[in-house]
Amino acid sequence: MVQAYKTETGNDGPEDLVTDSRSRRPRERWRDDPDIWRRGIVLAVCAVLFALLMVFHAQIPNRIGNLGSLGETFLPWFGVVLVPVLFAAALWRRSATALIAVLAPAVVWVNLFGGLLTDKSTAGGDLTVATHNVNAENPDPEGTAAKVAASGAEVLALQELAQGQVRAYERALAGSYKYHSVQGTVGLWSKYPLTGTKPVDIGMGWTRAMRTTVTTPKGEVAVYVAHMPSVRVKMRAGFTAGQRDDSADALGEAIADERVGKVVLLGDLNGTMNDRALNAVTSQMRSTQGAAGDGFGFSWPAAFPMARIDQIMVKGVEPVSSWTLPRTDSDHLPIAARVRLGP
Repeated sequence: MVQAYKTETGNDGPEDLVTDSRSRRPRERWRDDPDIWRRGIVLAVCAVLFALLMVFHAQIPNRIGNLGSLGETFLPWFGVVLVPVLFAAALWRRSATALIAVLAPAVVWVNLFGGLLTDKSTAGGDLTVATHNVNAENPDPEGTAAKVAASGAEVLALQELAQGQVRAYERALAGSYKYHSVQGTVGLWSKYPLTGTKPVDIGMGWTRAMRTTVTTPKGEVAVYVAHMPSVRVKMRAGFTAGQRDDSADALGEAIADERVGKVVLLGDLNGTMNDRALNAVTSQMRSTQGAAGDGFGFSWPAAFPMARIDQIMVKGVEPVSSWTLPRTDSDHLPIAARVRLGP
């Protein structure tokens, strides 16, 4: 009697069974696959185009929706997200061509951002500075001020100071900082004397930037505090950053005219160091995170940081370390850096 669901095959023995390709070892399947080089051509082309996109990101035009600046804002994520996706797709397709092509964007990404993955901080330094966009709707200004002051910074900059909360920040920081000045919605607290304090016109119609001279034991330092206009991504208008870009140009001009040789910029620039629109500022200053940080130092949004739009930049001084501070009740993370002012 023939059993149900059983196919009679005569005198088949184990040595006569045909081995299904799915039961072979992966290395054997790849080695014996005649289409391994022909499959995945589309994936390979995508990988190469992606590599070229990263290499020539500065050539992406800003004329249409500021696409260039938008891409540069999140440029580090291109490699972090897309390279693994392309690699996984190449494995799934069993395409040697695609796997080799994926090396191109991987190498480009490492060349662009690999240096940020190492800890470049050193010991020493003369001055610790910190900056924080505290959020105008912060429900706990006193607690936020205390957390940032705990960093030990001798100079502390705050942005987005709501008029009704300024007194709360002043009270909370009075015990740690002897000197301070608030100009519009930005402020600076310092353990060293401040002179020559004044607002900086960045074309906003109200004050969102200031400049002062901090007299430290190592000499005078010009400190700028700035909060650039916000940017938005809109379906019809694209990456709306025109006002931010104009303000960056104005701030760059003010810093270029600065007569004090040692300059520190603290603030929320609503843009990354890769964003060409901030070139008026970034071309003449160094990022402490890029020069002496550990990792990308992303600061926004605080719940899941994806970009470093809060910046500490210097000119005429040497960064020795740079880091992010613990989260507060703001939607930004505070950041800090230590710099060497002289021999």
